[in-house]
Amino acid sequence: MNVRCYRILKRVYFWVVYGAIFVYASPSVAQQVLPDYPKNYFRNPMGVPMELSANFGELRPNHWHMGLDIRTQQRENLPVYAAAQGYIAKVGIRPQSFGRFIVINHPNGLSTLYGHLNDFNPELEAWVTQQQYQQESWAVELDIPKEKFPVSKGSFLAYSGNTGGSQGPHLHFEIMDTRTEKRLNPLLFGFPIEDKVPPSLVKLAMYDRSRSVYDQSPRFYPLKNTDSGYIIPKIPVILTGLSKVSFALQMFDRLSGSNNPNGVYAATLYLDEQPQTAFILDSVDYEETGYMNAHVDYRLKYNGGGWVQHISMMPGEHGAVYKAINGNGVIALQDTSLHAVRIVVKDANGNSSTLNFQLQYSDSLAATLKQPVAIPRFAPNTADLFVQPDFTLRLAPKSIFDSVRIYYSRSNYSAPATAVTALHQVNDADVPVQAPFMVSMKPFREVPAGLREKIVIQRTYRSGRTVRKASWEQDWMKAEFDDFGYFQALIDTLPPVLDELGKGDTINLSSASRIVFSPTDNFGVIRSFRAELNGQWLRFTNDKSRNWIYIFDERCPYGTYELRVTVGDLAGNKVTKSWWFKRGPYTAPPKKKPAKKTAIKKKAPVKKKTTAKKTTTVKKKR
Repeated sequence: MNVRCYRILKRVYFWVVYGAIFVYASPSVAQQVLPDYPKNYFRNPMGVPMELSANFGELRPNHWHMGLDIRTQQRENLPVYAAAQGYIAKVGIRPQSFGRFIVINHPNGLSTLYGHLNDFNPELEAWVTQQQYQQESWAVELDIPKEKFPVSKGSFLAYSGNTGGSQGPHLHFEIMDTRTEKRLNPLLFGFPIEDKVPPSLVKLAMYDRSRSVYDQSPRFYPLKNTDSGYIIPKIPVILTGLSKVSFALQMFDRLSGSNNPNGVYAATLYLDEQPQTAFILDSVDYEETGYMNAHVDYRLKYNGGGWVQHISMMPGEHGAVYKAINGNGVIALQDTSLHAVRIVVKDANGNSSTLNFQLQYSDSLAATLKQPVAIPRFAPNTADLFVQPDFTLRLAPKSIFDSVRIYYSRSNYSAPATAVTALHQVNDADVPVQAPFMVSMKPFREVPAGLREKIVIQRTYRSGRTVRKASWEQDWMKAEFDDFGYFQALIDTLPPVLDELGKGDTINLSSASRIVFSPTDNFGVIRSFRAELNGQWLRFTNDKSRNWIYIFDERCPYGTYELRVTVGDLAGNKVTKSWWFKRGPYTAPPKKKPAKKTAIKKKAPVKKKTTAKKTTTVKKKR
């Protein structure tokens, strides 16, 4: 048997034995939503008790959380260990993401990821630093041969930290299928985390599915937990005139001993005891995580509401989280009979909560409903082209999740002096977009040839802003965006602003441990940063996309140096500054000696003069 066949059979055996293939064959199978992944294969990657601040499937802006956030006792630089035997296959540094991270491939066909790290172990740290200087880039992602850094279960990998998009010290930990890179729910692998708490259900939301979810606000029903499960208090039956409805839940999960609201693992909808549809957060690909916006009421959350999760599929849903059993979860009411609705919600440890209620269609209520007005729309699963004389927007087939009313406006009012197009609005940003769309605009005034490469297209909505470099197609400018809003093309000739290192011909940095720059730009985008020490590239970190930091190391021993820094923006404008500085043994400034106390001579007490009373003797005249 050749190696290729052996590996294929090994992988098939693994998935069959551990039941990772999830199939709905009957109602009884639909209730079993916990795949039997290998237990105790992976150890706690930390040396402290395993407590979580976030679980797999927690709802985040535009994505599900794809791993576990493991608490590090609010500290950094705790040791991080390999969860199982294998080899370091990848190491990387991503700003506003994983920060410094490591990926280990294991012999069982799975991989683990460790994110938001500080320094790697000394051997790996030295190798990564060497690669950064070879590539002259702080942000790197490096594939590593399997022979270079083998690890055993429990091998020291790195120190925990707060790098990348982290908001506080913790370890981000993921488990994935090595071949497909689909992330698997780590809570299904038997880690020592106690969970005896079922999910909490807060509110039920009902939608009219004869029209788009983006054209309505749902009707909410508060929920109450009882000995027999959750109910809608004081409403035994939901009467409705809607012929098609769907439901969503505001809900969360907790672990034993924790108040942190986590994401739920799965929910199944039953109609008259027959399973209709379910969502299961068992495995998610990073390319699919944007479908979280079809899983929640995006418009409600965007405008200040809570997270509400659909128990039905949107028309433009193409992810792997939902499972269609007897339909997509939209209930068609074709009679006036009472229908029993049940929603079962589970966590990854098998704890469950159940909501039961009855649903009934009413002809009298249907007669009071207003019929929707036909207006132009973008349709899901369709390539759409919206055209105006000086503006076009092209949507890809899988860009939106439900039909979207087209709203457009154009204005030249108060256009800034740098504007070369009108301000065009297409829809509001509270409608999510899955695939990027192309915006093209024609200038309302001639753009000189020397400025055509200085054009950026800016999208704004409320306080949000996205800027893209414009490309030209004949006399039109274009760029890709992934949110609706206001669009305008502008000329950008202003270079970034770079702060000063210090004052003087040769700046004394002997007492400093680092150099920090915080460049700014009028459009908020720093595209490039390059520092050179005596003409050689010098590594500055840019972990949080704000400050560029160099910590003095062996590449800058005591001496005098020239530091040259060049910063560029999205339009290609650059600023360059250079300074001479020196470093030497730091000598603390001498302490000022306290001034000598001069003895104050005590003056002799001043004797008070006593004034004798004068007695006047008046001689009598004789």
